[in-house]
Amino acid sequence: MNESAIESSIERVLRDRCKGEVRFDQTSRGLYATDASIYQMMPKGVVTPVTTEDAQEAIRVLGEHRIPMLPRGGGTSLAGQCVNDAVVVDLSRHCNRLIDVSAALRACRVEPGITVDDLNDRIRSSGMFFAPDPSTARQATIAGCIGNNAAGAHSILYGRTSESVTGIDACLWDGTRVTFDEGAAVRDERVRMITDAVCDVVMSHESLIRERFPKTMRRSSGYQLDEILAQLDRFGRDYSRLNLAPLLCGSEGTLAFTLGAALRLHPVPRYKGLAVMSFETVAHAIAAVQPILSLNPSAVELLDQLILDLARKNSSCRPFTELLPEAPGGGMPNAVLYVEFLSAESPGIIDDSLQKLRDHYPQNRIDIYTDPESMKNAWTLRKSGEPLLHAIAGSRKPLGFVEDNAIPVENLAEFVAGFRAIVEREGTVASYYAHASVGVLHVRPLLDLRDPSDEAAMIRIARDVAHLARSFGGVPSGEHGDGRARGPLLPEYFGEELMEAFRAVKSIFDPYALLNPGNIVDPAPLESIARNTRIHPCESPIEPTEPDTYFEYQSQGGFGHAVEMCNGAGVCRNKSVGTMCPSYHATLDEHHSTRGRGNTLRLAISGQLGEDRWSLKGTRDVLDLCLSCKACKSECPSNVDIAKLKAEYLAQGYATTGHVPLSARVFSRIHTLNRLGSLMPTVTNAVNRFPPFRSVINQFLGVHPARSLPRFASPVRVQQFSPGNAPRVLVLADTFANHNEPEIVHATLRVLGRFGYATGVLPVSDLGRSAISQGCLPHAIRDAERTIDRLGSYLEDPTIVGFVIPEPSCLSAVCDDWQELKIDRAIEIRSGLAKRCATPESFLDAFWGRHPNRANLKEPAGKIYVHGHCHQKALWGEHSAGAIFQRLFPDRTVHMDTGCCGMAGGFGYMAAKYDLSMKIGSQRLFPQVHSMGADDVLIASGTSCRHQILDGTGCRAMHAIEYLAKLLD
Repeated sequence: MNESAIESSIERVLRDRCKGEVRFDQTSRGLYATDASIYQMMPKGVVTPVTTEDAQEAIRVLGEHRIPMLPRGGGTSLAGQCVNDAVVVDLSRHCNRLIDVSAALRACRVEPGITVDDLNDRIRSSGMFFAPDPSTARQATIAGCIGNNAAGAHSILYGRTSESVTGIDACLWDGTRVTFDEGAAVRDERVRMITDAVCDVVMSHESLIRERFPKTMRRSSGYQLDEILAQLDRFGRDYSRLNLAPLLCGSEGTLAFTLGAALRLHPVPRYKGLAVMSFETVAHAIAAVQPILSLNPSAVELLDQLILDLARKNSSCRPFTELLPEAPGGGMPNAVLYVEFLSAESPGIIDDSLQKLRDHYPQNRIDIYTDPESMKNAWTLRKSGEPLLHAIAGSRKPLGFVEDNAIPVENLAEFVAGFRAIVEREGTVASYYAHASVGVLHVRPLLDLRDPSDEAAMIRIARDVAHLARSFGGVPSGEHGDGRARGPLLPEYFGEELMEAFRAVKSIFDPYALLNPGNIVDPAPLESIARNTRIHPCESPIEPTEPDTYFEYQSQGGFGHAVEMCNGAGVCRNKSVGTMCPSYHATLDEHHSTRGRGNTLRLAISGQLGEDRWSLKGTRDVLDLCLSCKACKSECPSNVDIAKLKAEYLAQGYATTGHVPLSARVFSRIHTLNRLGSLMPTVTNAVNRFPPFRSVINQFLGVHPARSLPRFASPVRVQQFSPGNAPRVLVLADTFANHNEPEIVHATLRVLGRFGYATGVLPVSDLGRSAISQGCLPHAIRDAERTIDRLGSYLEDPTIVGFVIPEPSCLSAVCDDWQELKIDRAIEIRSGLAKRCATPESFLDAFWGRHPNRANLKEPAGKIYVHGHCHQKALWGEHSAGAIFQRLFPDRTVHMDTGCCGMAGGFGYMAAKYDLSMKIGSQRLFPQVHSMGADDVLIASGTSCRHQILDGTGCRAMHAIEYLAKLLD
């Protein structure tokens, strides 16, 4: 039986015996072909079990048929240990329960797929927390932390995951479920046999383990045989008390599946203080680390100039760079250290420690933060370090293959100097950041694996850095693991005899080498580290596709490179913070994450999913649930703009096939429907409510019957400026304000007039938002050109101080999409227009000190709850939608943390997407609306947001300018 037939047979058996999803299609396999590393290997298939018992059954099936298998959590591994020619068992989507927690015992039990941040959120009321804090804590699962022996910024105080795991509920290769904890060998015969065999291996290599195992503060290389030996020393060679759980920590899924864990918790520190220190060079910062450690900090973290420069260019991270102090010589720092102190006893201890730090470094500018919000913001910048690097445009990218060496702190400065010399000798540069406190700096050289000379340089750098680290008593991995990047270097560090010990341990747990084969044990040759990569998945490198695009991609180095911007970090897989990614928040399905869409696009346009690159059904299906919210453009540290890439892919597909779906054609011309509907609005509204006609609409356009239809109204007309010398503001009445809610235009005129402006109105047929979202880009470009031409004389009028557009999504089309679409009008005209455009409420806030008149406003009766439109938050800041209310009524304004409402224009109308649309709204937005008081008011300036809130809660939200008009005396 050939391999294809075997895989089909296994797929059928898995479908018969497992309750979860079983996917062996090319698109699904492609989604799991990468993790957060540079590597790519197409798995045989994917199983997503619904319970741990379901996972056990899947493992049993695969074991019976001797099929390689790979456990997977958040897919945030950085060394390629999460990709393989195996069946992937994804434990993150469903197996994510907190089983129990005990504050008295300082312990909890969890399922494998719960993330670190989710766990800590759920146990916060107990006063306890799980201490390991990798930078990917929002998306990294507990089982993934165990597989990698994750640590994080505070490991100097709390240690690695192995120090916080007291027991593991494991599943062996044949589906046998066992528990590894202290005393398990007495209770379970299978565990006793494994324990005895492991101890025999350890004792037969005792002298080598004591001699050759590194003594660094952090290590995630090889199997932790030294931990087992330490237990035997402690227990007097009593095998029965041995706990094999630490051995599974850092084993990268090669010994057993983790289906649950018993965890040690710590009390949440009562007092914290953070010092941010600036330095002129990385060398100066590293030289300061060891003296700082004498002050007993809980964390010392480094960021270098390259990352700081990228953060300043990133709209999401830029505000956090403003928290950084100046360099000692003035200007922006070239390196910073984050130094944190914790105390359970007194804030005075924190103050004393921070003052000692100042006394040690009087020449350095040191900013101190003790309030939780500022410390959170500062740490956000640090945790964005690795993803930010992937925002670097061009063919050379920061590659993770030597980024995790662990070096004794006293040798760190010399190691960094040697590393820099190696990188410079190869004609490139690298970034330096992360855990200075424990001698683990993440160093990523910039290389292009399409260039044979850079490919050869990668291998030389890996070899030379390995020798360098070894000479300073270090190991290749402090926390990221061996995987495909560092596995080939293990013999260099441990020697052949200890490698044989690793093989013996592997065979005890996994005699048929089915669990994540090729990792740790029997690694490939050194040359393999430059193979099986995203760029080089086969014999020839994959070249980026460069079609004749509708958008410009110059800043990313071309369309192909824009698609490759996703580095797989999985920041989009967080479940409770920010807006990105709404459909993933609701489904927890990798298909519907920003990363999943980015990977699918990259594979599709490079021909790896089939020859029909632009109209693949699997690719369209993955893109179908993207709401084009633009959150990824700002919240993704790599600035992957999936909304733009989706529109481009759809447009290219329409051009290639010559077919545009009916729903896309209709919803892209929404302004035409609005214009027709508003000719006789009373009749149109009545007809829309007539059940037989509504049924026709539902059937014809695929609209869900429970979704209300928009109301039509008589549109506003062109209104010229009134005579006089008052500064002028032109209201561009977008199609939604003009044809559906003209009262918003009237409110805008009234408020602006009371603030002393002469106002005019110009109805604009369409600004392209609907066409862009549907991928009908030729229409959007033509509409933009017509609108720009209509604005000709207004754009040249120096007395017009601003153009206001009531609808945020239409404003974003002008200010964002028009700047990148290939519109046949000068970019100077387009950018000039964008700089002068705003929503009415944002215009009032931005011009606050320059208004000709200051209108009197009544005090609100209750609180003002502000739900920002996704595009407002993505392009102008999280709280931009409520800035005017924050200015006027700071004590009454509540910026709601609601994410996306779930409507997204035409998305929420569709019958096939209605349930998902409402689920997205019900996760965060609807509950907050229901909790409002009787006197409170809800502000939502997006027309889709107001529509969704009405349908989902029955509450009528107001546009910001409507409420301001209501408050006028």
